[in-house]
Amino acid sequence: VPLQQALRHLQTAFGNFFAQRAKYPRYKSRKKSRASAEYTRSAFTWRDGRLTLAKMAGPLDVRWSRPLPEGTEPTTVTVSRDAAGRWFVSFLCVDSIAPAPATTAAVGLDAGITSLVTLSTGEKVANPKHERRDRARLARAQRELSRKAKGSANREKARLKVARVHARIADRRRDFLHKLSTRLVRESQTVVIEDLSVRNLLKNGTLARAISDASWTQLRSLLEYKCAWYGRELVVIDRFFPSSKLCGNCGTVAAKLPLNVRVWTCDCGAVHDRDVNAARNILAAGLAASACGDGVRPQRESSRTGQSSVKQEPQRATAGTLRL
Repeated sequence: VPLQQALRHLQTAFGNFFAQRAKYPRYKSRKKSRASAEYTRSAFTWRDGRLTLAKMAGPLDVRWSRPLPEGTEPTTVTVSRDAAGRWFVSFLCVDSIAPAPATTAAVGLDAGITSLVTLSTGEKVANPKHERRDRARLARAQRELSRKAKGSANREKARLKVARVHARIADRRRDFLHKLSTRLVRESQTVVIEDLSVRNLLKNGTLARAISDASWTQLRSLLEYKCAWYGRELVVIDRFFPSSKLCGNCGTVAAKLPLNVRVWTCDCGAVHDRDVNAARNILAAGLAASACGDGVRPQRESSRTGQSSVKQEPQRATAGTLRL
């Protein structure tokens, strides 16, 4: 059955290629890729909470991360092994998630490095920096790996040590982001974020490692599907919207605001914390976009013109739609 499933996956890959939805299929690396085998309903037995795969004499010894939903049975089982040599079993079940109780709260998020996210309420969530904490351990394991002869058994053991350190970092980061995203979705009916181009931000050689450790893309992915699950609204505003340079008091856009400036004073006398001000502007822009049903265009005026600029201007979807 796993061999047949591999052929079905290959057929899907070629279908996406010929439909110009993906590139030409490539071979999976046995060392770098996650090895997996997919079993359909005819190739496993699920009885009394015990899983037995085809051609096995007894059930698998499974350490459950969480119980299956009540009244559901798995339709597909995937057995996989990661680079660190750990085995996992994932179940595909048909289940419905009840929407969370409605609330009127809304929150804007400003992503950062020192503070992972800053909320429009003024709260700053500290960045745990999991990779930085284990950087010395990772460097030591990589030095030991570089000394081992290629193709030897000792090199494979050293490679597993490096993979375990990477797995520890990824697991801790994923756990933190899951808890943070779940909390935000439960507390707020509307969540507003920026459309960050992380791929372009990683071209900054000074901040690339810190940006990768923050994992903003993974946080956005978690917020997207959890908002869809629990009946929340996720609003993504334009990446060119000047959230940090825009004064939330008078609407003036500062001409320049370097990254090392964390607190700045507007011409109107308002003193802004850079991140908190950005989060509040993101929330205001997101609520305007949500009310008009369209995106947010960036500011066109700046303080150099001597005129106050409008905070946000949603794009018109039709000719008869009013612009705020």
